[in-house]
Amino acid sequence: MARIDFGGVVEDVVTRDEFSLERAREVLKNEVVAVLGYGVQGPAQALNMRDNGINVIVGLAPERKRSWEKAEADGWVPGKTLVSIEEAVDQGTIIQYLVSDAAQMLLWPKVKPHLKEGDALYFSHGFAIVYNDQTGVVPPEFVDVILVAPKGSGTSVRANFLAGSGINSSYAVEQDYTGRATERTLATGIAIGSGYLFPTTFKNEVYSDLTGERGILMGALAGVMEAQYKVLRDHGHTPSEAFNETVEELTQSLIRLVAANGMDWMYANCSTTAQRGALDWRHPFREAVMPVFEKLYDSVVSGEETRVVLAANSAPDYKEKLEVELKEMRESEMWQAGAMVRSLRPENQS
Repeated sequence: MARIDFGGVVEDVVTRDEFSLERAREVLKNEVVAVLGYGVQGPAQALNMRDNGINVIVGLAPERKRSWEKAEADGWVPGKTLVSIEEAVDQGTIIQYLVSDAAQMLLWPKVKPHLKEGDALYFSHGFAIVYNDQTGVVPPEFVDVILVAPKGSGTSVRANFLAGSGINSSYAVEQDYTGRATERTLATGIAIGSGYLFPTTFKNEVYSDLTGERGILMGALAGVMEAQYKVLRDHGHTPSEAFNETVEELTQSLIRLVAANGMDWMYANCSTTAQRGALDWRHPFREAVMPVFEKLYDSVVSGEETRVVLAANSAPDYKEKLEVELKEMRESEMWQAGAMVRSLRPENQS
């Protein structure tokens, strides 16, 4: 492991130089990786492992026709590398439980009886294990329980892999029955295309992930964008101007500077007017949102967020209600303006 100093805090991380793909193949040469689910993370992790020469099968409920047809289109062969959930668990030695959090709870009675001594039960999110008082997902003592959590969507995991780069992932071992759990975890993490792996725990992963998704990564980002856009529109700015100043400049310019070299570098490469205003206003924004983030984190740790997720996602009309919410967002003036602005980008002009 490499010891990296993150601003005075030293962490051990695992890079692809230290744990090579060749080593991962050696560790996994006698394993059958069974990927359960073909929604968000499943396709990317399964395809990346297959491309890396790992023995992979996909397990799906045959009645999930859309997922089944998608898997077939990606080259998984029914009866061979594409089988039912139960068959996949029977055949697999590393069981990647990559269905949704709500589905993990619902499918557990089908999965658990087919786990064998020495199997590894693999997650990409700590949700089901950490909140097992609500999900009922309690693994038997005769399996390894491991986690590799890519810090990005399945789309990004696959795209980065195809581009020759990797997406960073956290990893954890909750239960080491075989004595090989860490080695299996790291090998699988490299096999799915991780850029580097950093250690966590199931609890820390799920607490940070749920906070991040509801916070800066999605919820807070959408909320502050909507607030700024509305203020600009209320003061007479056009939809195009309000959207460009709220979203387009961030996504097409500034965030790329942050990604390249950090926030201070982005500040240093903006106008002096922007620098001064941003440096001054970041403090009141931080103080304003700090109580919201504290409330959010408390809700995550208490299990309230889990209760809401499981209740909503298990409802038979969840997808219909979700589409109503997404339609409202999509058809709002702000995102209608966004669609028009995107269509005017040079790469979208014929």
